[in-house]
Amino acid sequence: MRRSVLFIPGLWIHSSAWTPWLEAFGAAGYDAWTLGWPGEAATAPATRQDPERLAGTGIQELTDHYAAHLKGRDEPPIVVGHSFGGLVAEKLLAAGLAEAAVAIDPAPVRGVRALPIPQIRSALPVLRRRSNLDKAVQLSRRQFRYGFANALSRAEADELYGRYAIPGPGKPIFQLTAAKKDPASPSAVDLDDSRRGSLLIIGGGRDHTVPAVVARQAADLYRPGLNTQYRELPGKGHSLVFDSGWREVCDLVLTHLKEMS
Repeated sequence: MRRSVLFIPGLWIHSSAWTPWLEAFGAAGYDAWTLGWPGEAATAPATRQDPERLAGTGIQELTDHYAAHLKGRDEPPIVVGHSFGGLVAEKLLAAGLAEAAVAIDPAPVRGVRALPIPQIRSALPVLRRRSNLDKAVQLSRRQFRYGFANALSRAEADELYGRYAIPGPGKPIFQLTAAKKDPASPSAVDLDDSRRGSLLIIGGGRDHTVPAVVARQAADLYRPGLNTQYRELPGKGHSLVFDSGWREVCDLVLTHLKEMS
């Protein structure tokens, strides 16, 4: 029986960014599929034409969106998520809806205290206006270059922006900033890793949106730590799953899943 893998995109990126991964995992014998965020249209250009379809979705609504597609399956899939998709992957794993999970540059779980300046700057397009809480926000090319493509050439950054960048709801960013003071924060995850499957967290060494120290601290929060691993990829920015270096990250994940099977 072929093992199945669900790929979850992050904030501001269309699910079609996972297409090369779907092909690579399919060739490796997996039943791979992706599912966009609520309100996402079939293509990035179509999504950009009606941004408010994505407005108002928070972390819990996003998690529920994916959980609804996993409940009732004969076998839980492996879940691979990027950025906020990585946080959702961790929540689905903790809820018993995933066999295993890979969280790549994941948005921080509640309890992570590191807040590097690049992360703050990457969130400012949303946080600078309180009204963005209930709106969808589109990054400019300059903001995308800083938050996602700082490790790439300008030409590649512009090409990726045109191909994959879409508006994203502001609500999840506000929820992360409130997490430290909110014991009921939707970014909270059950950190006991003795009762669930394997989790691999991957950090990018040059990531501005989720700096490596944030991903590393998230991995360190899990106890007793027997089913959680952390890997760091030097030189990688937040675009690592869909830029020209995607294959290195994909091969790392494929090797990890083969070793745990």
